[in-house]
Amino acid sequence: MNFLESFRESLANLNRHKLRTILTMLGMIFGVGAVIAMLSIGAGGEREALEMISRLGLDNVIIRAKQIEPEMRDEIRKNSLGVSMRDAEAISQALEEVSGVLPRVGVETWRIGSENGRAQGKVFGVSWRQPETSTVDLAAGRFIDRRDEESHAQVAVVGAEIARDLFGDAPPVGKLVKVNDIWFQVIGVLAPPAGTSEEIEGVAIASPSREILIPASTALRKFARDPLEAPVDEIIVRLEPGSSATRAAAAMQPLISRLHGGVDDFEIVVPEALLEQSRSTQRIFNIVMGSIAGISLLVGGIGIMNIMLATVLERTREIGVRRAIGATRKDIQRQFVIESFSISLLGGLTGILAGIIIAQLVAASAGWPTVITPASILLSTGVSISVGVISGIYPANRAAKLDPIEALRYE
Repeated sequence: MNFLESFRESLANLNRHKLRTILTMLGMIFGVGAVIAMLSIGAGGEREALEMISRLGLDNVIIRAKQIEPEMRDEIRKNSLGVSMRDAEAISQALEEVSGVLPRVGVETWRIGSENGRAQGKVFGVSWRQPETSTVDLAAGRFIDRRDEESHAQVAVVGAEIARDLFGDAPPVGKLVKVNDIWFQVIGVLAPPAGTSEEIEGVAIASPSREILIPASTALRKFARDPLEAPVDEIIVRLEPGSSATRAAAAMQPLISRLHGGVDDFEIVVPEALLEQSRSTQRIFNIVMGSIAGISLLVGGIGIMNIMLATVLERTREIGVRRAIGATRKDIQRQFVIESFSISLLGGLTGILAGIIIAQLVAASAGWPTVITPASILLSTGVSISVGVISGIYPANRAAKLDPIEALRYE
C-alpha cells in the first residue's frame, strides 16, 4: 500500500476503537493546547511591553525627578535645584548625539471639571514636539502645535476616560474643560492604550487615558508650583538616529550628578534597555512555560507508544496473515508508524483549536493580552507529530520483526 492507502487504513482502525483513540489523543490535545496558550500569553505580553515602551520612545533617554519625602526637601534644595531646564541645556551642549530636549511639567491640580461634571486625572505641560519623540495616538482632533506653545494658549488634549467622564458620549473637541480655575478648550482626544499595565521592569509608564496635556509654556506661566518641588518633572532627551541610548545615558549620569551637587534626586530611564530587559524576561517565561507544557506532549507520546504496543499484540494474527500473502517487514512497519502519526496529527489539530480557545478565555477572564502566532502553532504541531512518529517506531519495529508462522498461530 502507498501512503494514502495506509493513512486511510489507519483511520479506519482508529475509528473501530473510538474511545481508546480519543483517550490516547488527550495527551497530545492538552500538550499542544498548553503550548499554544502559553506562547500566546508570552507573545501578548511582549507586544504590550513594546507598545508601552513606544510611549517613551526607543531613541530617547528620560531624566525624571524622584519623589522626595517632605521633611527632606529643605535640606536637599540647599544643594540641588532638582530636575530643571538647566540640566537640559547642559546635556545639549555636552553631548553631540542629542537632537532635542523636551520638558514635561506636572501641574498640581485640585479640580478637573466641565459644565457636565468632574473627573479625576493628571495634568501635564508638554512640548508641541512630543509626537516626534514618542508615540502619541489621537482618537479625535489634533495635538498641540507650535503656535499654541508660543502664545501660551489655553488648549488641551484630554485622555479617553477623562473625556467620557466630562462629556459622556458627546464629541469633546471644541468643548471647555476647567483645570483648577482656568478654562481650556479641548482640541484633541488621546486614544486609549492597547495594554492595561502601567509599569514595566519596575518603571512606571503613565497611561494617557487619565491625562490632560497642555502646552508646557502655559503650565509654567499660568500655574503655581511648589518652590521645593523640582521645576520640571521629567526631561525627554531625543537622540540622533543610530545613537546608543545606553552610552548616552552613561555619559549623562555624572554630568547631571555634578549639577545636582551629588544629590540623588533624579533617575535616568532608558527605554531601549527596558525593552531588552522585558524581552529577556519574556524569553525565560516562554522557555519555562513551554517546557512545562511540553511535558504533556511527552506524556502523550508515552501514551501513544503504550497503545501501539497493545495494538501490535492485539493484531498479531492480522500481521501474520499480511506477511503470509506477501507484505514485507517494511510494509508492516510503515503501517504502524502511519497509524501512530495519524493519532498525533488528529490530536495536534484538535489541540490547536483547544489552545486558541484557552488563549481567548484567558484574555477575556483575566484581562491578559494574548497573541496567537503562526510560529506557536507550527512549533507545537510539529513537536506533537514528531513525538507521535518517534513513539510509534518501536512498536512498528516490534510488529515488523514478528515471525509470520508464530503470528498465524497466535490466539
